[in-house]
Amino acid sequence: MTVSDPRDLLLRSLRAAVAAADPLEVLAAHLPSIEEIGSYRRTLVVGAGKAAASMAMAVERHWPAQAQLDGLVVTRYAHGLPCSRIRVIEAGHPVPDEAGERAAADILAAASALGAQDLLLVLVSGGGSSLLSLPVDTVPMADLKAVTRALLASGAPIQEMNVVRKHLSRIQGGRLAQATAARVLALVVSDVAGDDLSAIASGPCAADPSSYRDALDILERWDVVAPPSVAAHLERGARGEIDETPKPGDPVFARVRHRLVATAHASLEAGAGVFEAAGVTAAVLGDTITGEARDVAQVLGAIAREIVMRDRPFGRPVALVSGGECTVTVRGKGRGGRCSEFLLALARELDGVPGAWAIAADTDGIDGVEDNAGALLTPDSLARARLAGLDARRMLDDNDGYGFFHALDDLVITGPTRTNVNDYRVILLLPD
Repeated sequence: MTVSDPRDLLLRSLRAAVAAADPLEVLAAHLPSIEEIGSYRRTLVVGAGKAAASMAMAVERHWPAQAQLDGLVVTRYAHGLPCSRIRVIEAGHPVPDEAGERAAADILAAASALGAQDLLLVLVSGGGSSLLSLPVDTVPMADLKAVTRALLASGAPIQEMNVVRKHLSRIQGGRLAQATAARVLALVVSDVAGDDLSAIASGPCAADPSSYRDALDILERWDVVAPPSVAAHLERGARGEIDETPKPGDPVFARVRHRLVATAHASLEAGAGVFEAAGVTAAVLGDTITGEARDVAQVLGAIAREIVMRDRPFGRPVALVSGGECTVTVRGKGRGGRCSEFLLALARELDGVPGAWAIAADTDGIDGVEDNAGALLTPDSLARARLAGLDARRMLDDNDGYGFFHALDDLVITGPTRTNVNDYRVILLLPD
């Protein structure tokens, strides 16, 4: 069969993947019943993440008009929405800031004031680790910012970054649940491979299996030199001088329920459905493909070459669909996010392979800190780049995937989607 417009097909699949994680469409089914809502004295809504505002709006749309409801959520700048019963605050991401610190302090105080007859409805989504930053008293916000920047530049995976952040926080790593006497229902939009509740937004209501010693080991493993206040706090914790985060089996979690509202795998399946409807075999490789963006590109590129050269393990046309958060070790000064870095590395891997198209985009609409969700790779990307005088190898070494695809007019720009289930990647292989 023939695909008449591969670019449009890739973009439609991305839109389907994002729609499958839109809280305005999928959250209502996970709310408490009207009878359960009526059994509580009051309901306080709190939350943090890139999807926090859309989750809050979804709650308001489906909450009984006569039932009490108020609260506060914090989301990334430019990701807010006009809610009427729940206050929406915007703050810094991926590096935390004072606006997020103030919002987190207000959330912790409000949750701590609830009683056993109340419900704490917690809206959790990716990005919450920085947006819900409330450092311990001995670690100033400036030092939390510094260690966050260092971890981001180190190439450390998000789960390991969050182990460090949980042990510098007064609200994450299960401490929000620990601070309240209320019943807790956490609704979760997962951006973490494997949907590990303790890692999503650093698990404010989830048991934390990690330790202060783990946090110190992670800093050492990734050659991160922490500010003295950070190192001192973690070392005191490792010596047992500071209470650990609440662990699995802690009685506090008997009052806590978690419900997954949206997941990366559901979005991959939705995107795959677009290809299947177009007569293209869709191979979902999984939502846990992580690692350095260049390494992931090398592996997926090798699979693509095997398909083109030998028609195995799949025949063409086929779409290789995958998710998971890649990392980038920052060595240059370019404007690249992890999706554009993956695609630029993939372009070099697939140089000379006919009929190879690809898309990689962050489902939150922001690839790193730029204005694009990701980019598109076409069979002639490198040829067009050479005509434009672009050196793909040099730009990859400079971490400038954004600059490369911007010059080719192949950036994918969606604007903030107000959800986040991690990266969406497709390699589309068409017959010659």
